[in-house]
Amino acid sequence: MTRYFTLVWRAVRLRCPYCGSGRLFRGWFTMHEQCEKCGVSLAREPGFYLGSIYFNYGLTSLVVAITYPLLLFNRVAGDKLLLRCSLAFVIVFPILFFRFARSLWLGFDQFVDPRPGEQGTGREPPENST
Repeated sequence: MTRYFTLVWRAVRLRCPYCGSGRLFRGWFTMHEQCEKCGVSLAREPGFYLGSIYFNYGLTSLVVAITYPLLLFNRVAGDKLLLRCSLAFVIVFPILFFRFARSLWLGFDQFVDPRPGEQGTGREPPENST
């Protein structure tokens, strides 16, 4: 379980899921091709990051699906105002969450299909005694 939390912590900090040191992004939307510290490739195949859409869409939908009815039925705001705010949210939030969605996807992939030699999570290769 500690490996899971280590990978989530690396994802939240936008760090390499393999070594935990290298930064994933060099710009707001531009990722490094490989980790600047350990050199591991940050994409396994073409279309690899399509899975990050699940994180982005899922969290966006969940927030709106819970918040909108709560505010509407508790009469916090009117229907038209809530609709406008929800529309603004579903446009702006995925853009702001883009980097974290990709980072979480990388961490999830590393958790489910680990690359050998992962550092700092108990998955290091055994020391060679020769």
